[in-house]
Amino acid sequence: MKKRCFWAKDEPDIQYHDLEWGTPQHDDQKLFEFLILEGAQAGLSWTTVLKHRDGYRKAFSDFDAQKVAKYTKKHVEKLLQDDSIIRNKLKINSAINNAKQFLKIQEEFGTFDKYLWEFVNHKPMKNHFKNYSELPASTELSEQLSKDLKKRGFSFVGPTICYALMQAIGMVNDHTVDCFRH
Repeated sequence: MKKRCFWAKDEPDIQYHDLEWGTPQHDDQKLFEFLILEGAQAGLSWTTVLKHRDGYRKAFSDFDAQKVAKYTKKHVEKLLQDDSIIRNKLKINSAINNAKQFLKIQEEFGTFDKYLWEFVNHKPMKNHFKNYSELPASTELSEQLSKDLKKRGFSFVGPTICYALMQAIGMVNDHTVDCFRH
């Protein structure tokens, strides 16, 4: 039996852990997806978000930032009725706003990937935590990212959300040392 990080006990967490979490991601559409999903997680469990992931794909145009940036109040009203996603008006509006800011960063840097990965000099940081309890909720680096994103107009991008994003897309590898993915 494979030894996994403490939190990956059941589906959909196991598949997410084994195939995605901590794997360096450089595709802008995937990065946008994780940005939206991490914002949706605020105050909830990641398992809850994973269970709604397919709903988010449909509701947010397969995470096409160009399309999401054009969503109107009519879209928001429709999304608030969609039980396949987390129906929180602030989070929905944040996703639309963040799509607009995402496009501005793409324009400035060429890709969101270039912008984001610059924070770790384009190289994943590998931590060596023995226990899940050692993992930080945020770091100095996630605080820097959070400040910069907020300065650029993003919302739902506090230091904890930014650190979760960094973990999800492999900017940091926080698999514990006994995990087969470490």
